[in-house]
Amino acid sequence: MRLISYVCKQFSPEVMKYLCVAEKNDAAKNIAKFLSKGTSNRREGLSKFNKIYEFDCQVRGQQSRMVMTSVSGHLLNYEFSSQYRSWNSCNPVLLLDAPVNKFCPENNIKIKKTLEREIRGCNGLIIWTDCDREGENIGMEVVNVCTEVKRNIVVYRAKFSEITGPSVFRALNNLEEPNKNVSDAVNVRQEIDLRTGAAFTRFQTLRYKNVFPNILSDKLVSYGSCQFPTLGFIVDRYLLVQNFIPENFWKIKMNHKVGDLSTDFNWVRERLFSKEAVMMFLDICKDNPVANVENVENKPKNKWRPLPLDTIEMEKNISRKLKITAKETMKVAEKLYTQGFISYPRTETNIFPKELNLRELVEQQTNDNNWGPFANRILEEYGGPNPRQGKKSDQAHPPIHPTKYAENLQGKEKQVYEFIVRHFLACVSQDAVGHETVVHTDVSSEKFTARGLIIIKRNYLDVYIYEKWNAKEINDYKIGDTFTPTVLEMVEGQTSAPNYMTESELIAIMEKNGIGTDATHAEHIETIKSRDYVTLRDNNYFIPTNLGLGLVEGYNQLEMEISLSKPVLRANFEKDLQLICNGVKRPDEVLNDQITKYKEVYQQVMLKVGLIDRTLAQHLNDTPHEYQEPQFQTNTYRSLMKCPRCGSDINLRDMKNGRGKFIGCSGYPGCKYVIWLTFGYSEIEVLDESCNICGPDVKKLKIKFDQNPFLGEPNPNVLCIGGCDPAVLTALNISLTDNSGANNHSRTEAPSSRPAQNNTSFNNARPNQSVGIPNVRPNQSIIPNPPRPTRVVPPRNLPSSDDTIVCNCNEPAVLLTCQNNGPNNGRQFYKCYCNDPSRKCNFFLWAPEEGHGPEPRASAASAEEEEIKCKCAMMAVTKTVQKEGPNKGKQFYTCPKPMGSSCNFFKWVDEDNAAGGSTSYRGRARGRGRGRGGGANHGNRTLSNQPRAPRKCGICGQEGHTRTRCPNK
Repeated sequence: MRLISYVCKQFSPEVMKYLCVAEKNDAAKNIAKFLSKGTSNRREGLSKFNKIYEFDCQVRGQQSRMVMTSVSGHLLNYEFSSQYRSWNSCNPVLLLDAPVNKFCPENNIKIKKTLEREIRGCNGLIIWTDCDREGENIGMEVVNVCTEVKRNIVVYRAKFSEITGPSVFRALNNLEEPNKNVSDAVNVRQEIDLRTGAAFTRFQTLRYKNVFPNILSDKLVSYGSCQFPTLGFIVDRYLLVQNFIPENFWKIKMNHKVGDLSTDFNWVRERLFSKEAVMMFLDICKDNPVANVENVENKPKNKWRPLPLDTIEMEKNISRKLKITAKETMKVAEKLYTQGFISYPRTETNIFPKELNLRELVEQQTNDNNWGPFANRILEEYGGPNPRQGKKSDQAHPPIHPTKYAENLQGKEKQVYEFIVRHFLACVSQDAVGHETVVHTDVSSEKFTARGLIIIKRNYLDVYIYEKWNAKEINDYKIGDTFTPTVLEMVEGQTSAPNYMTESELIAIMEKNGIGTDATHAEHIETIKSRDYVTLRDNNYFIPTNLGLGLVEGYNQLEMEISLSKPVLRANFEKDLQLICNGVKRPDEVLNDQITKYKEVYQQVMLKVGLIDRTLAQHLNDTPHEYQEPQFQTNTYRSLMKCPRCGSDINLRDMKNGRGKFIGCSGYPGCKYVIWLTFGYSEIEVLDESCNICGPDVKKLKIKFDQNPFLGEPNPNVLCIGGCDPAVLTALNISLTDNSGANNHSRTEAPSSRPAQNNTSFNNARPNQSVGIPNVRPNQSIIPNPPRPTRVVPPRNLPSSDDTIVCNCNEPAVLLTCQNNGPNNGRQFYKCYCNDPSRKCNFFLWAPEEGHGPEPRASAASAEEEEIKCKCAMMAVTKTVQKEGPNKGKQFYTCPKPMGSSCNFFKWVDEDNAAGGSTSYRGRARGRGRGRGGGANHGNRTLSNQPRAPRKCGICGQEGHTRTRCPNK
């Protein structure tokens, strides 16, 4: 899909107006401040948290009007169709295939409406969201919302890594296209996370609240494809510690003391696990306890300054050194970024780009009382910034660094900012320099070494207070020296278990195994804490709870080739997502592959689920109850057709009060499209039979009416409400485009491609003013699956300019010929001619021809005679009396509404218009007497609204009163 639309012709380049959208309000505020040079005007949006800033600015060499606003993160979310949202709606495994939709949550409706309102007055859109995967996806959500309202807008993407004046102007002068591949990767990840998380979470929660009701009856036993491997790492370390068996070891200790200076020597063999062997070596040494200095090494020793800071290192170091959790670190860093104090905090890069002015960044820090003197040393003594470079680059963002000096920060913001500044100054300075001495000695053929260190220049250590490098003084030894050790003895020790997992270690192992990204590590860790799968000991070490331990060990007991508690499945998925970003793999290919794998895993789990039950029972110290299979709803809703608003399934549904049914969109609450059934019926159901005109996505309804509106036809009757039969829609008072929920819809994106859904909308044709071109009723929708054309008629075959048929895109429609087998074969119709699939409006209109066209236009005089309206001010329809009697076959005008809601208007067709008797409301009775008229295979259908004879009294037989008020009784 081409992401940059053509500029609409009616807009002049001199009056370009752009809607600019940032990811957060603070970002929008600061970007507007820089671009407007402080002259922007602020006004309110519909959301009080997302302001609007207006200013003038040069865009691509043109003076333009800018309207800057923001979203609040993701504007749209994935959700299952409504019939799958109940926990007992279906077997959990079906969620891996169930239809999903992307909708706008209630808390984002006002933001979405602001975008829709503002884009109407603009002819360009510039995306200023964060330049990572999530930001790209959020930007595409904004693009989709805006192009739904206004298709012909030009769309640009601003790329930046920090919110500073030079950075935002550089982004504005180098606008790009949004990256659809990156956005698609996020969509696939979101959908897979929803499907797998929902399927396995429902399975675990429903099962274990049933099997362990005393402990887990109110617990959400959740699953996530990153969440469980993260928990698995903690459990593996915990089990390693718990199962650790200490062993005794022995070694030889040697020390030489001269005056007050003591030098320790290390045995080259380090340690042995045989006491007898060590005693033997010690006895040999004591037989001749003279140490000979064989070699003395004197060499420079440098302690390397840190690499430029990426997200992983920031999370690990701040967690370890400042004891601030990764989640809190990222929250604070995001705030510092939107305020313009630091560069973008989500980056995999540890190489500074050549174009970044490091000297200017160092100069900004020279006035600080704590690290200002060191910043001056970098500029004056060290010859300027000299960064040590890493080897990683995400080709999007530079390493994390300060962008301006901040002096009034408090609390954790101050701590995080100070760490970033000190790290930056350290990495652009110089390594610490020392001198190391290594002494090699021999005692009766056993080798011992001693190490000494003298620090010559501390350099970066003076500013990087988070690291230590201690000098170690030893005696002055020369080659050939001999001495008698002060201490020469055997010492005993014992191996110790490793520590439990810290957050810093956990992030490192997650990165190594490809679990999550730099942007999501903190979220996954926080999730397993909130689910009560792990706890923190001493506020530093992760310990699994009985529940977390039981789940991981239970899944490990299954011995599956692909275990849910191991990182393999998710790590491979992350690699595939990167291939989508690179354009190597298609999104649907990765999506289908992942769903297939998870289905296989689900089936394997079901075969051996008893092992998980028993393992959990041991850790929970509870006796498992016999599992009772839940009663899943079997009457899942059958799709009737596609929603004209959002493309989701429309289903026949039960009202909450149980007093009837209605037809509603499965995308509720995101889409509130609804069709109310106002006619009387006793039975109604959706059949498997599709309409041969509307297409396979439109199913027929079987309805048993309380009072059959279609005289002469069976009751129950099989009908299609897809729009091919306007008489049916009129009789049942159904409108496919106008309904009570239409004005409240909030859907902006078509549903996911899995399962495949028809995104065709039931668009109305515009009323046509050309002679001989049929009008389309306001409630008559276009056929959702128009006939398959085999040729495109050249533009010269279109009507003349005065009679041109235009589609809903305001483009000339094309004349096509139906090639389907059936009654419409060879018939011509008009259709949208737009070459861009994303812009097609699915316009459809039959071309006039003999047998299918409209009735000839009447003269003005005859038209005046036909202008008949009912008491509702609606166009009256013509019906024919079918009841046996003197009036059988006679035609009359009546209200088009069905029985029970009509105004009871009645007038004979052959009645003199000037005569009294029946009240008439003049208007044009379009289409009357033409039956169904929407398809060639339908015969004329007449409705049974019969004229009533005047009421007579049951006592005296006279008209004008009833028996209860009879004056003759």
